[in-house]
Amino acid sequence: MSAPRAKVLEFSVSVDAEGRVSVPGSPPRELPAEMTPEDLVLAGLARCALASLSYHARLSGGSEARLEKAEVGGKVTRRDEDGRYAFVDVECRLEVALEPPLAPEEVATLVAKAERDCFVGASLASPPRYRWQVNGAEILPSRPA
Repeated sequence: MSAPRAKVLEFSVSVDAEGRVSVPGSPPRELPAEMTPEDLVLAGLARCALASLSYHARLSGGSEARLEKAEVGGKVTRRDEDGRYAFVDVECRLEVALEPPLAPEEVATLVAKAERDCFVGASLASPPRYRWQVNGAEILPSRPA
């Protein structure tokens, strides 16, 4: 018996000659000139972590996750193993609210699943360090779910 086929998600973005970006069905949007490709990767990590948390919160009983604040930072340097420049240290700090609130142990489980299933974070060669504050409470680093 063969393994079930994995879901395939496809994404597409366009960048025009003026540097404006768009996704299918949306008009081009101008990004700040100061915003670098590295900044976009870090912003994508924050958005993906929130989307992952939102998905698992809905599955677990209908809670909605709302982002209050995200701060993501990273260091790029030459990696020892291959001599290529890459993110070698990334920290993603998220403050979110869950409505309705959940018990602390449920929140810890959701956060662990959100970290595991954030495919942007999973795509980085150096796994990000996450720091979560949910409904005002700091969530301690979790073990894989």
